[in-house]
Amino acid sequence: MSCAPILRQRWARASTPDRCCAVAEEKRQLHAIVHGRVQGVSFRYYTLLRAQELGLVGWVRNLPDRTVEVLAEGPRPALDQLVSFLWSGPPAARVTDVQVTWHAPSGQFERFEIR
Repeated sequence: MSCAPILRQRWARASTPDRCCAVAEEKRQLHAIVHGRVQGVSFRYYTLLRAQELGLVGWVRNLPDRTVEVLAEGPRPALDQLVSFLWSGPPAARVTDVQVTWHAPSGQFERFEIR
């Protein structure tokens, strides 16, 4: 993987291109609670597919209050794409809010799964 020109501009003070790429690929953990009509519309399944496409690990599950909880780990750019997906969801979903918190990755996951 090579750094894109935009990353070179953004990280112009990075001492080497390798450091630039390392910063772009820094892993993070995303915890999200998705509100709205998000249960009974295949939200977990579509989230699983999108997370797998993005190379993320973690899980997605329904909560008793009719929200969906997502815990995902991977490179920040991929996690940002997952957050964008969470705001839209599958066709039958109607998302009203996505609460996101960021953490250091735990490294305990090997794949993304539905719980």
